[in-house]
Amino acid sequence: MHTLCPGQFSRRKFLSGITLAGTAGFLGWHPRQAAAEPPPETTRIRLVRIPSICQAPQYVAEELLRSEGFTEVQYLQKLGTADIAPALASGEVDLNGHFAAPLLLSLEAGDPIVILAGLHIGCFELFGTDRVQTIRDLKGKTVAVPTLDSSRFVFLATMMAYVGLDIRRDIHLVTLPGSDSIRLLREGKIDAYLGFPPEPQEMREQQIGHVVISSTVDRPWSQYFCCMLAGNREFVRTNPVATKRALRAILRAADFCASEPEHSAQLMVDRGYTRRYDHALQVMKALPFQWREYSAEDTLRFYALRLHEVGMLKSTPHELLAHGTDWRFLNELKKELKG
Repeated sequence: MHTLCPGQFSRRKFLSGITLAGTAGFLGWHPRQAAAEPPPETTRIRLVRIPSICQAPQYVAEELLRSEGFTEVQYLQKLGTADIAPALASGEVDLNGHFAAPLLLSLEAGDPIVILAGLHIGCFELFGTDRVQTIRDLKGKTVAVPTLDSSRFVFLATMMAYVGLDIRRDIHLVTLPGSDSIRLLREGKIDAYLGFPPEPQEMREQQIGHVVISSTVDRPWSQYFCCMLAGNREFVRTNPVATKRALRAILRAADFCASEPEHSAQLMVDRGYTRRYDHALQVMKALPFQWREYSAEDTLRFYALRLHEVGMLKSTPHELLAHGTDWRFLNELKKELKG
């Protein structure tokens, strides 16, 4: 097992790298921009920690958040993606990345969440046995997801809707922990499993199944954001300066993940977010952390239409965008953090 790259990447080296990068215009940001702004209304920021490497920018952002004036940076331990939206809605968490589709479901339910920016393209990969070569081949097959309120369930539903299938009637759905699903796929006892980092990296290494769909490279999924940044509505309303500063730190960290994948991967290992440096590096190099290049609005419209097709949403994309998004911080940061 490989866990470390040659040479430890220390906190001091990370910070000096960020400073050097900022001085050279590497990240398109200079500390004087933050110094010229009012201080954050609160010095505490709370995010979620789940076992997923694709959340890397908000983990890498810890020191950047501190440089933005947050003296208390908390990562609340959660079990999985299904916990993110409830934590945002309850105010237990202030800001976090989450898959676009379940955020729309939360908005439909009236949860006090506001979507602020896109973060990165695709991290989901559908693995199948030889019996599954396309999404349409899922019809009549057994497919596993962790829970029926997970991001994976929602993404599977949207993929099936795109090819005219209904997740509730066209497949045999079973709910199992990821480790059990992977084992049963290897044994041929289920037909498909939708994983996200580090599961796909582990499955390829162990030669379990094959990739049917990768949302990183396969259209149309690769044309839209997967993870977006959302905040608790009251936190955003009462703390606009803090919201912008936190958003800036995470988007700068996304730039760092894209341009310094080796250092980002090592930081993830050093901080205990993952055990495998090689898997983390694969993810850093594969995921498009291109928050400037893709449209957050188009992403929400796309997924809203897919969810409407399967009866999971009643609101129109226009209604959801009107009351569930706030792009003012993103628009400002696109001007400040020029790529």
